[in-house]
Amino acid sequence: MTEATAVRINYRPKEIQPTISYSVAMPQPQTHLFEVTLRVVNYPFPILDLKFPVWTPGSYMIREYSRHLQNFSATTISEVLSCRKVSKNHWQVETNAASEITIKYRIFANELTVRTNHLDTTHGYFNGAALFFRLPGFDKLPIHVTIVPPNSKWRVTTALPSVPQAENTFIAADFDTLVDSPFEIGTHQLYNFEVLGKPHELAIWGEGNYQVQQMIADIQKIVEVEAKMFGGLPYDKYLFLLHVLTQGYGGLEHKDSTSLIYQRFGFRDREKYENYLQLVAHEFFHLWNVKRIRPKALEVFDYDNENYTPSLWFCEGTTSYYDLLIPLRAGIYDAKTFLNNWSKEITRYLTTPGRNVQPLAESSFDAWIKLYRQDANSGNCQMSYYLKGEMVSLLLDLLIRKRHNNQRSLDDVMLQMWEQFGKQEIGYTPEQLQQVIESVAQTDLSNFLQRYLSTTEKLPFNEYLEPFGLHLVSEGTEEPFLGIKISTENGREIVKFVESDSPAQIVGIDTGDEILAINGIKTTSNSLSDRLKDYQGGDTLQITVFHQDVLYTYPVILGSPRYTKYLIKPVVNPSSTQRENLAAWLGTPVNW
Repeated sequence: MTEATAVRINYRPKEIQPTISYSVAMPQPQTHLFEVTLRVVNYPFPILDLKFPVWTPGSYMIREYSRHLQNFSATTISEVLSCRKVSKNHWQVETNAASEITIKYRIFANELTVRTNHLDTTHGYFNGAALFFRLPGFDKLPIHVTIVPPNSKWRVTTALPSVPQAENTFIAADFDTLVDSPFEIGTHQLYNFEVLGKPHELAIWGEGNYQVQQMIADIQKIVEVEAKMFGGLPYDKYLFLLHVLTQGYGGLEHKDSTSLIYQRFGFRDREKYENYLQLVAHEFFHLWNVKRIRPKALEVFDYDNENYTPSLWFCEGTTSYYDLLIPLRAGIYDAKTFLNNWSKEITRYLTTPGRNVQPLAESSFDAWIKLYRQDANSGNCQMSYYLKGEMVSLLLDLLIRKRHNNQRSLDDVMLQMWEQFGKQEIGYTPEQLQQVIESVAQTDLSNFLQRYLSTTEKLPFNEYLEPFGLHLVSEGTEEPFLGIKISTENGREIVKFVESDSPAQIVGIDTGDEILAINGIKTTSNSLSDRLKDYQGGDTLQITVFHQDVLYTYPVILGSPRYTKYLIKPVVNPSSTQRENLAAWLGTPVNW
């Protein structure tokens, strides 16, 4: 930003406030092009600065949304205005003292995720950060948005309030609200229901094997449980947007809505359906934790750059802890299922080599360059702040419960964070977060947080599970350790992952190699495990591969079998105190 631009932004005569409105049309949806018109009236400066966000809150990666922008133009009622692009996401327009300026551009939209835009003949969906310009210095002004569907059969659904007597026109209180309010436009199914006296909507795009009334009933339970935890619902109306695809999974939180993606035939199988409800519980929990209770670094969003914080372990990891716990409290599954789910989560954690390389706080800080940019070595060097944050949150909850005989818990931490920071949307520092946790636990947690946030020290699961009559049991496998994962691609068996310091890596087998044979006999991704079971640790195999189209045969010395599964099980002869602690944590006795 030039010095002159900074001066213009800081000086805003109170008597001159521009009005900002957008029109979003899609006359030819098959082209995947949204046609966007921005009208600015009474802009007070000779240069109109326009900036396109490079990321969207809740998804911590620079996505360069402006790469999809084309056909930019600026006009008044009578003339074409001179404009120039000064950086990847920054345009400047000479206003010539015009009272009304019209900006037109197109956005290519053919990426259906919860954080991007998608337009085709079946629907239109967009996120504000990926569609709208920001006017620096005027972020707090209200913004009108009018949607022009391609035909009269398409409806418009968003969490934004509509403007009375203005068809398909909505108003956002400011730019942050506009970014925080996705739109679904099309012939989607729309269902209305009520929870705790407040209206809710469920919009579903796509066909699948979901049972709508069952889904709504379970969503109502989740909403009620989370509302009880925080003492009410902090909105007037809430929207669930669900896109169902052949393959897909994801969610993005907003203050008054959430966008969800799930596999279209993943609702009949009970385990898959419960996974979907965990996704719902996770994103809904975010309307408190992240959207309102958020780190200081995210208190005021910088849409032009990365917003660094070491606290995503609490934003996402603690939310992940509760997305397992909320369905239990809601009666969607029982305590045994809850603990089985925890066994799976701990197995994922303890079979991720990157847990020994990347500390949790670093995982949060480096989200912008690592978590969403997976490569062949990610599993060896990265640890998800979702997954390890969930583990640390488990330990914290059990620690607090043990110290206070289940009269206090991580729930109290969340409630205090809500009262102290969330209600007024005051950002917290890592130090303030620690203070709140310590005030609830009534003990100094500096050592705990240093070890488990800032180092890769092993998490002592059994130390924290034992007071609740539980312990973690590891299960091995008959299969000796090779250290690769392969998959079939176009009839070829391709190495997708090679674990650090594994027998395969030691001899030079690499990701991208094509596995041809073991000891001269062809092998496949489906048969690899069974083939390895015919050998023992210490045996030498001749593994033949194509490496960059050159044929190699490597002598690989297999390692001893590894633990591949971890189970939470009851201790033998639990004491009455252990049984009482477990029942208090889970809200019910466990029927093993």
